[in-house]
Amino acid sequence: MRIAVLSGKGGTGKTLVSVNLAAAAKRCTYIDCDVEEPNGYLFFKPKDVTEEEIPVKIPKVDGTLCNGCRKCVDFCKYNALAYIKDKPIIFEDICHSCGGCILLCPEKALTEKEKVIGKVQKGTSDQVTVYTGILNPGEPSGIPIIKKLLEENIPEIKKTTFIDCPPGSACIVMESIKDADYCILVAEPTLFGVHNLNMVYELVKLFNKPFGVILNKCLDGENPSEKFCLEKNIRIIGRIPFDNELGKLNSKAEIAVRKSERYRTIFSSLLETVEKEVHHETTSDS
Repeated sequence: MRIAVLSGKGGTGKTLVSVNLAAAAKRCTYIDCDVEEPNGYLFFKPKDVTEEEIPVKIPKVDGTLCNGCRKCVDFCKYNALAYIKDKPIIFEDICHSCGGCILLCPEKALTEKEKVIGKVQKGTSDQVTVYTGILNPGEPSGIPIIKKLLEENIPEIKKTTFIDCPPGSACIVMESIKDADYCILVAEPTLFGVHNLNMVYELVKLFNKPFGVILNKCLDGENPSEKFCLEKNIRIIGRIPFDNELGKLNSKAEIAVRKSERYRTIFSSLLETVEKEVHHETTSDS
């Protein structure tokens, strides 16, 4: 059972929800797919951490074979190749590793070499297995790392797995949710929160994923995100209050479920609701 947690921007509470649901579930897997700015490990503080570098294939050129046809230059939509002063140039930092230029080269002047773009770490925190993807600064895409993170966990598919997605709705988010069984959308109670919620709402609809919303930082009074959910007939699966205790725990990178009986109850109840939702969707499909 794979549960993906999304939000339209950073700071909404996506990691807060992911980490605490995983801690409430106890024996489970937590995968931090926010490879540009992972921070779930700060909360879990995993032990016995192992690390694996993640390489991609990028082109290298043999100038003696190149005839200057520029087919590779015309093909590359990322402008990672150029032909300057009768010499082919590759800009490795913006290459997206698609391999198209190598296939097109009529003289076989382009071949492949490996380039490390980041790493995957694995550790444990109590009974939670913690995976973290880390993209090297300046790399154009974290998708290869996300693929590795999710492929690593195929043998653990029967376990409950929480996927802490990158913020927004770009390609790296799509990669994170494509095999998810259920999506949780985390929203703030503001007009900007509605805008960001709508981004991920449209995304999960596009992928035809079952989903529900958790409203974070809830206060008394009007909640535009709640109003949006009611208007769109979106299931609200839980509410988290705007609270000093939770704010202090979060700012110290403490897992609220492990420090507060009150929040252990709140997130355990949320987990139970999510599990019921996933079970309902699974039985409905079958």
